[in-house]
Amino acid sequence: MTTETTMTTPAAGDMLDHYRIDAMVARGGMSALYKATDMKSGRQVAIKVPLPEMEADPVLVERFKREQEIGQQLDHPGVVKTFNSEERSRVYMVIEWVDGRLLRTLLNQEKNLPMERAVRITLAICDALDYMHKHGVVHRDLKPENVMVDDEDHIKLIDFGIAMKEDARRLTFVNLSAMLGTPDYISPEQVKGQRGDQRSDIYALGIMLYEMLTGRVPFVGPNPLAVMNERVLNEPTRPRELNPEISPEQEEILYRALERDPRHRYATAHEMAWDLEHQEQVGVEERGTRPAARGRRLVVSKRMLLYTGMALVPILIFGLMMLLARR
Repeated sequence: MTTETTMTTPAAGDMLDHYRIDAMVARGGMSALYKATDMKSGRQVAIKVPLPEMEADPVLVERFKREQEIGQQLDHPGVVKTFNSEERSRVYMVIEWVDGRLLRTLLNQEKNLPMERAVRITLAICDALDYMHKHGVVHRDLKPENVMVDDEDHIKLIDFGIAMKEDARRLTFVNLSAMLGTPDYISPEQVKGQRGDQRSDIYALGIMLYEMLTGRVPFVGPNPLAVMNERVLNEPTRPRELNPEISPEQEEILYRALERDPRHRYATAHEMAWDLEHQEQVGVEERGTRPAARGRRLVVSKRMLLYTGMALVPILIFGLMMLLARR
């Protein structure tokens, strides 16, 4: 076994200081995640290592270090634990090893979950989010791929790669679409280029609950831009049309979490959890033609206005040229 000191991708059997790499478990656009063994304590850990090309970018290295700092500040059973830094031969992060399945894996296997189980998992996520938000941390990339679920439905939120401390300065990234969040779960305000806050996490959680209850996300399209455009202009398909077992109160909770305007959304994860725990007290708002049909009419009318405006541009330019020519 050799000690890994250069900026290359580790392989099984390599050593990173006193950690033995056992296997790669995931590889993303910026980093790779490994299962490893701490040779001092014998415990299993996860190690996140930036890809070699990322280590050469000082802005990305700073983002990686901020992720580590955020992780070290959080201590909650529903949030993956990041271990404190120590003298290291290169940039990497040591995280607790979590047994269980990704919520994405669970949904792929079962499509939609029983009501009671979906609510139980959502309440656990609400509890973790409430803790994070009270400590000034916004996840900003909440999705089933970033939630681990064990056999007893305990959860762990993972991957704080684009998480944000509310009092931290903004980091700017160029040509890095991963920093925008995930199209299926990103909030309308993030689509519009805003930084997002704790209500953005609540929006993403609303989409996850919608998916757990109906077996699909509320907005679909042929490409990521179309999906993001749908959530800005349209309303989701009415949940009870997809699953009649959803109660009017549960549907109302989904609508409140998925409000396009964050001012009308649940302000805190605690508020959403309270409604889920006291569904009999949730007042159901009369929403009329709110779902898909009205949304489709809205987007068609907006597109017609856009196309009409585009058609008028050449005419206006021609008229201006004629006016200048006469002068």
